[in-house]
Amino acid sequence: MISPKNGSKKRLLSGVKPTGRPHIGNYFGAMRQFVEFEKDYDSFFMIADYHALNGIQSREEMHANILGVAMDYLAIGLDPKKSVIFKQSDVSAHTECAWVFNTITTMPFLMRAHAFKDAEAKNKDINVGTFDYPLLMAADILLYDTDVVPVGQDQKQHVEIARDTAEKFNRIFGETFKLPKEMILEGVAVVPGTDGQKMSKSYGNTIPLFAEKDEIVKSVMSIVTDSSGERPENVYQIHKLFRDEASLDALYEEKKGKYKELKEALIEDIEEFIAPLRERRKYFEQNPEEVLKILEDGGERARAVADEKMQEVREKIGVKLY
Repeated sequence: MISPKNGSKKRLLSGVKPTGRPHIGNYFGAMRQFVEFEKDYDSFFMIADYHALNGIQSREEMHANILGVAMDYLAIGLDPKKSVIFKQSDVSAHTECAWVFNTITTMPFLMRAHAFKDAEAKNKDINVGTFDYPLLMAADILLYDTDVVPVGQDQKQHVEIARDTAEKFNRIFGETFKLPKEMILEGVAVVPGTDGQKMSKSYGNTIPLFAEKDEIVKSVMSIVTDSSGERPENVYQIHKLFRDEASLDALYEEKKGKYKELKEALIEDIEEFIAPLRERRKYFEQNPEEVLKILEDGGERARAVADEKMQEVREKIGVKLY
């Protein structure tokens, strides 16, 4: 049975682990599209706190990060009246459904997962959560009769595993789960960091999305430049996220060779873009009770959908007797 949806809109689900401060690469890579998704889809945005347990084992850090992601979502303009913003741990059906999937899944199947293979290649101690996370992710997706899951090309496998799991369950127990499709985020900006590599927290080359002006100055002034070219390419590649190409090319022609002035222009453009987002986030930092209420309401709305599907699963597998 398919869960009721918002009118005729297709349902979209996206999850993000609460792992710390976002940077402008996260925003231009995915986050800004979430606001567009709200208009076109019945959207569910999940804070994947149970997935984050594989890496975060500090109560204080987890608590702060969950609230932080919720504030980030609200600051960029997501509207809790138009979409469901919730945390995974508020919907117990996720872990229950994942256990059911465990019972029909072989170990060799899970050993194909990229995260497991990557951890194995690096000789890391692999916990059961890392090994099993694709099935919790499958439950995250399938409980909501999700039509589309927006992912980068490197995350496509997550949706494929969910779809394979749905097909196997349907084959064994009868038609239950909708088969989701991945929405590959094509043309997504790969944002360079201050050192020219892809912007990433692990490289320490980020410009935080809600940075204060002095932090923006410090980050931009640290951008590595190559004085042998016509223009400072690393500066230009970041700058084109904030200005149209014609205006940018005119500026770089006028200031040719004046790298410090070009960095100063980039600082001003980033500050103009970030300032309203930063102020909006500060509002939620000062009013955390509003954020908690939004998460609480989102959890109720998500549970209403997921619990109905879980009841159907219990019926199909034969454990529902009354």
